[in-house]
Amino acid sequence: MNYRHIYHAGNFADVLKHAVLARLVTYMKAKDKAFRVLDTHAGLGLYDLSSEEAQKTGEWRDGIGRLLDGDLPAEIADLLAPYLGAVKDLNPGGGIRHYPGSPKLARMLFRPQDRLSAMELHPDDYESLHRLFDGDFQSRITHLDGWLSLGAHLPPKEKRGIILVDPPFEIEGEYERLADGLAKAWRRFPGGIYCLWYPLKKGAPIAEFHKALKDLGIPKMLCAELSVKSDRDTTGLSGSGLIVVNPPFTLKDELGRLLPFLKERLRQDRFASSRCFWIAGESQVAS
Repeated sequence: MNYRHIYHAGNFADVLKHAVLARLVTYMKAKDKAFRVLDTHAGLGLYDLSSEEAQKTGEWRDGIGRLLDGDLPAEIADLLAPYLGAVKDLNPGGGIRHYPGSPKLARMLFRPQDRLSAMELHPDDYESLHRLFDGDFQSRITHLDGWLSLGAHLPPKEKRGIILVDPPFEIEGEYERLADGLAKAWRRFPGGIYCLWYPLKKGAPIAEFHKALKDLGIPKMLCAELSVKSDRDTTGLSGSGLIVVNPPFTLKDELGRLLPFLKERLRQDRFASSRCFWIAGESQVAS
């Protein structure tokens, strides 16, 4: 209950997560049928980067700040257009003060028939999130431990959905909990697109986590990781990863173009790296 994303909003991990989320929403809109986004750890929904908390760390400057500062290659601009378009719409005067969290970003990309279910446990953040979406009939905001929603809120009535699981990783065992949560959710809703976020840092059990995911027997599972610096001299976040279950058929190729660009644009030292590979599915060899 101590984690507050306001200190980290817009950082390099958010860039990867939100760029991919925007691609997933864009893919879902290719069909007329409605879909739902379930955000299990929704946070505030909208962040003021001029706030004392955001200014204290300034992490956004090495994240979204670097994307908005400078030109983008045409193919990268196309891939990032849904994400960066939403950010720019929140800052019509230019610059960046307001940054969308995952629920706000998804909602900004919706059509009239699409729906949002957002869970938040922290009482203050829940109140802010509830105020942000008050009166919005396309959004349902619930004061709930997001892990519980992987059972109670699946499958969605639309039978199409993106499930974003972005826990704060405050306590031991969160990697195992993430794998267990996916197993539980997939049994209830095997047709959903799942997007699971996890941190990369010194000593993190990444190989064990990937093996646990593979052992679930889920047919199609893509992994994308971006590290912006070495983890040797820090105990903090050096990178982040995403697991996408049932990814759109275009996503692997899109990440093959996007990740190398993000590695170069967001790097903080010469040890920055990226990779995208199948944990289960079309190929299980890292590329």
